[in-house]
Amino acid sequence: MRDRHTARGAAWAVAMLVGIALASGIAAAHVRFVTDTEEAGEALRFLAGALTDPLHLAALGGGALAVLVAIVVYLKTEALNRDVAVFRGVMESYRDLLPWLLRLGFGLPLVGAGFAGYFFNPVVEPLIGSGVDRLLQILLGFMLVFGLGTRVASLAGLVIYLVALPIQPLLAFSLEWIPGFLALIVVGSGRPSADHTLAQVAATPGTFYNEVDPVHRAAAWFEARVDPYERYVPTVIRVGMGVGFAFLGLMEKLLAPEMAMSVVATYGLAEATPFPAELWVLGAGLGELALGIAIALGFFTRGSALAAMFVFTLTLFGIPDDPVLAHIGLFSLASALLITGSGPYALDNYLSDSRRTARSDAVTEPAPGDD
Repeated sequence: MRDRHTARGAAWAVAMLVGIALASGIAAAHVRFVTDTEEAGEALRFLAGALTDPLHLAALGGGALAVLVAIVVYLKTEALNRDVAVFRGVMESYRDLLPWLLRLGFGLPLVGAGFAGYFFNPVVEPLIGSGVDRLLQILLGFMLVFGLGTRVASLAGLVIYLVALPIQPLLAFSLEWIPGFLALIVVGSGRPSADHTLAQVAATPGTFYNEVDPVHRAAAWFEARVDPYERYVPTVIRVGMGVGFAFLGLMEKLLAPEMAMSVVATYGLAEATPFPAELWVLGAGLGELALGIAIALGFFTRGSALAAMFVFTLTLFGIPDDPVLAHIGLFSLASALLITGSGPYALDNYLSDSRRTARSDAVTEPAPGDD
């Protein structure tokens, strides 16, 4: 009972730390990007003008209506029941690969940030300088990639990010690090990983490593205490990714239209399509905001994650100068949601969908031609 209270207290402490640091960081970012009177006025004038244009309203309304119709058709039709059920079952069969996916998704960007000389985000300069930031990120990144001390590296990365967030408000544009690190702290290294290999050797009686290694017992103790919280990992990923995605749509586009308009002009998007520049900005901003809210609330989580991956891919191909490494973490979280689904505390759990109960039969039933 005492251990349960200790674990619960630790979970609340981590949650409070994340909440306080995140709130202070977003508040600082809000001051940096929004509260300037002239810039705020420009953003409000842009939104007022763009949202009262009949063409823009028609296009946005048509897009929203198309999404609503697609949702209704999906819920009412039974033509793809088996396809969706099998897809869900296959995704869930990859559950043991989730730690490996998250390790690569956040380890590689850390290594890239270290070698490129930036701090978590390509627009953030190193805090300490003298190469310390670079070496630390490279070290933590390789630890995650190889799965060596994954939980320790993730906890260190989370603390560093949260401490730096109020100092460097631009880090708020990379909020995906928070759910990524938190998820890795809970799920650990998985397999294949150095941690798993060493644990197997250490747990084998008669081996020299079993006698001298002091780490695997402490790791087993910690793992036993975080195991009850593993069921909440999809919720952490979903909420963290959704909030971060909605934040980007709001802060990078709707409340900073001059930045988004510059991108549209630089790559000639308005000239290449019949859509005016203002509609590009509105569509991208409102789309990311709506998609982020849907993911955070767990509304058609796997479909929303697929849509987010499509947006990331479109951005990478449509904007050649966009740093690929900056999106790997978000790709990893979206891929993780395809595997885990929505998890607890999601709207999906209240939707009436027969495909949820049909998926196990659809996966276990032999395919035509199987013996």
